[in-house]
Amino acid sequence: MAAWLLVAGLSTTAFAQSDPSMSTSITIGTGGVTGVYYPAGGAICRLVNRTRSEHGVRCAVRATGGTVVNLTALQTGELELGLAQSDWQHHAYLGTSESFVHEESGADLRSVFSLHSESFTVLARADAGITKLDDLKGKRVNVGSPGSGQYATMQVLMEAKGWELDDFREARTFGPVEQASALCDNRIDATVYTVGHPSGVVQEATTTCDVRIVEVDDEQVRSLVEERSYYRFSTIPAGMYKGNQGEVNSFGVVATLVTHSGVPDQVIYALVKAVFTNLDTFKGLHPAFAELTPEAMVREALTAPLHPGARQFYEEKGLIRPEEG
Repeated sequence: MAAWLLVAGLSTTAFAQSDPSMSTSITIGTGGVTGVYYPAGGAICRLVNRTRSEHGVRCAVRATGGTVVNLTALQTGELELGLAQSDWQHHAYLGTSESFVHEESGADLRSVFSLHSESFTVLARADAGITKLDDLKGKRVNVGSPGSGQYATMQVLMEAKGWELDDFREARTFGPVEQASALCDNRIDATVYTVGHPSGVVQEATTTCDVRIVEVDDEQVRSLVEERSYYRFSTIPAGMYKGNQGEVNSFGVVATLVTHSGVPDQVIYALVKAVFTNLDTFKGLHPAFAELTPEAMVREALTAPLHPGARQFYEEKGLIRPEEG
């Protein structure tokens, strides 16, 4: 599938200096085409592009390796916007991870809004003897592709557990597209995936072969959540996937839309207005968006300061007070 996708959409802008005759192109870095980030980026672009004649902003999405790739591309100016897990937005902005240790940290990163919750999800073959997190040791485990949020978060979890990659019989680095087939073809015993639910990858795996969602809830996980503000306890609803009738406890993060300070205010204003004035439409574009509220989207899980264009719209609508900007 092509790495680029143009999707049709909607927005207006109150910035008088925005000239619809002057076209501006923006690209949103997402994730693999089977994940939630890719359709999330497409949904945003659809709303922006529907009234491009009013503000001159053309929006496209790019399939990428995920969170860490997107944040790195934002810092180099390769992307105008990117979707990222809240934990790695935190690390990128503050420079508190080996992946983001640099002289100026991520000082130019700016928040736009947050989206859906994402659970750290462990899928295991039913015949692999994996019923709890510790059972992954000695098994063939996919830890995610380098540059993805799932890979980075798995490294954090492994550190908390005192694990090394050598503790697994095999450690594989499949991306989201390959995970389900790798499980069902018996090339791996389990895979980890940080994703919003319902997920197409999880749906594919659980309907193609006998796969269980494993609880991620022990002393080390609880300590992680309690010590780090960007993590939260989460649950994967009962009955969402074939063969998994009970609610599954885990921990998770929040998907966030991030930009950088070099993107013009009127461009971000147009994008934000497109989404927030058509929020019901946006929520209907993917089941993971169903519980979104404007209040949570402008306040939760955002470490980097709001981009001025986003802040302008939120102040106008009374979602934040000027002093909060």
